[in-house]
Amino acid sequence: MKLLASSWTVAAGVLLAGCASGGLALDTVGPIPAQTAAPNTAAGTLMVYSAYEVDADFNDRDPYRPEYSDYKIYTAAGKLLERVHNDSGTIVQNPASVALPTGKYRVVTRVNGYGNVTVPILIKANQTTVLHLEGGSAWPDKSVFNQTNAVRLPDGRIVGWRASSNS
Repeated sequence: MKLLASSWTVAAGVLLAGCASGGLALDTVGPIPAQTAAPNTAAGTLMVYSAYEVDADFNDRDPYRPEYSDYKIYTAAGKLLERVHNDSGTIVQNPASVALPTGKYRVVTRVNGYGNVTVPILIKANQTTVLHLEGGSAWPDKSVFNQTNAVRLPDGRIVGWRASSNS
């Protein structure tokens, strides 16, 4: 009996260690290519369509309205920069829009079907970087994506635009 219990403990430890190490590695997501933006700002914008929260928020105006899960933004060096409550605060079901100085960051958030995932991002002045991690992204023109310009999850879902290599 002790041997069986020890075997289960070792097996569980191996599974947990496998899940904790490695993880899902994605390429850097950048702004939409050739977008026009308002001039004279040194910051860019980040919008993260993260996985939906699983529980209804009964303190909200509409407790059954799906809400995007919150996320964290880290600097390229790994320092926590900001915790984002991912709600635009309007009746429209949009995620929060976050202004960030130009540079490279990492976003840690829940992704439908993958749990918590770290996504490297690039922010450029006057441009918007968009992440679709909710599982049902509706890109306006999906036909412009190909294998070289899209960052995808292992199941093929598009996360966002691949950051240009000259950035």
